[in-house]
Amino acid sequence: MKKLGNKELGFAARGILTALVAIAAPMPFDTAASAMDLTSSSFADGGAIPERNVLRGFGCLGQNISPALVWHAAPDGTKSFAVTMFDPDAPTDSGWWHWLLVNIPADTTSLAEGSQPAGALATRTDFGMEGYGGPCAPEGAPPHRYVVTVIALDVEKLPVEASASGAMVSFLLNSHSLAKATLTGRFGR
Repeated sequence: MKKLGNKELGFAARGILTALVAIAAPMPFDTAASAMDLTSSSFADGGAIPERNVLRGFGCLGQNISPALVWHAAPDGTKSFAVTMFDPDAPTDSGWWHWLLVNIPADTTSLAEGSQPAGALATRTDFGMEGYGGPCAPEGAPPHRYVVTVIALDVEKLPVEASASGAMVSFLLNSHSLAKATLTGRFGR
């Protein structure tokens, strides 16, 4: 049997740690039981997402305006919020991040359509851009679910830059989550 050196042991330890973190971290659309609630005047939970909130690009002809959101009953100790939009039905092995907005001030309880509060940070979506990238299910596919989640966090700011991946942001959100509320819209073409 070959004896492993420090370098090989370090790689093995990192691999084991990575696997443990992956097992322990909940899925991005996992909803923890909480008293928080989330509504939108843009679309009803389970309803169709209107064209104004749909992506303009990739063959979709929407206006790419982020939806209006209102949330209530954040837990004590909330220091900031994040809002995400995730498509678990995307034809990928990992879904599709459409919106990751973090560092929303703790006194914020709503977003108007197309708005971003001062101090908030929109990170990179799976479109490769920062900011909101609306729904755009592949043509001919059944309508996709777009899960919008507001997350109450135990930190004022996540240690991320705008170029951070959806996976990295999701990991940090799950690490600092106090409560979540979700709203699901549908879009197909």
